[in-house]
Amino acid sequence: MSECNHNCDNCESNGNCSQQIEKEPLNSMSCVRKVIGIVSGKGGVGKSFITALLAASAQRNGYQSAILDADITGPSIPKAFGVSGSLQGSDMGLFPAVSAGGIQIVSTNLLLPEETDPVIWRGPVIAGMVKQFWSDVIWTDVDYMFVDMPPGTGDVPLTVFQSLPVDGIIIVTSPQELVGMIVQKAVKMAEMMDIPILGLVENMAYFECPDCHRKHYIFGESHGREIAQKHQIAKYVQIPLDPEIAGYCDQGKAEQYQKEWCEELLSIVKD
Repeated sequence: MSECNHNCDNCESNGNCSQQIEKEPLNSMSCVRKVIGIVSGKGGVGKSFITALLAASAQRNGYQSAILDADITGPSIPKAFGVSGSLQGSDMGLFPAVSAGGIQIVSTNLLLPEETDPVIWRGPVIAGMVKQFWSDVIWTDVDYMFVDMPPGTGDVPLTVFQSLPVDGIIIVTSPQELVGMIVQKAVKMAEMMDIPILGLVENMAYFECPDCHRKHYIFGESHGREIAQKHQIAKYVQIPLDPEIAGYCDQGKAEQYQKEWCEELLSIVKD
């Protein structure tokens, strides 16, 4: 048999091969309607910030949102939402933390004795933790779960794609040509895994002068729309550089950050 590309729909074995992987079961007390992965080809493009904005926008629009922080070794979601302390549980499962606005959150930083403690685990252990976040946590009546994945195409994205019922992904990039090349790796991985790509978000696309409102393309000309068209990604959103962003996240007030393009972001996942 030829090498498996993890796309069972077009497999000559009709999905009966030994390499087929069953989805992880959801906790019997949980309800999750949509699972959206937030991915990037490399780090530093603002993937966690986009995840936070999506969850906050969904919550403001009347949807119960949740964040599964799958960036196990570099978690930043609790800090952005001002959530701290240890997660609590019972014999039925683990309860997620809840932000001021009602967003359910699970992250390794909420399991460590100190939030600055490093997570020094090998790949299989990290992948196993992601599965546990899905199956051991009691997710209550969630409309949209956003999975904040680590950058690249390694163990965790593969685990999420294979083990969770992902309805689609959003790819986050930035304007540099190198990043434009790298983001195509994430696109091709999703295509190989038969995961729908819901949209492409180009973060830090430009800076708008607060005085003259002229747009300055600090990181060079954008190629995001070209990439979206090349891979037939229907929705493409540009996010500007905004000095307010760091302040809100550093203060744990990501939910309070609102701009007109937040609704445009949410439109990527809304039916």
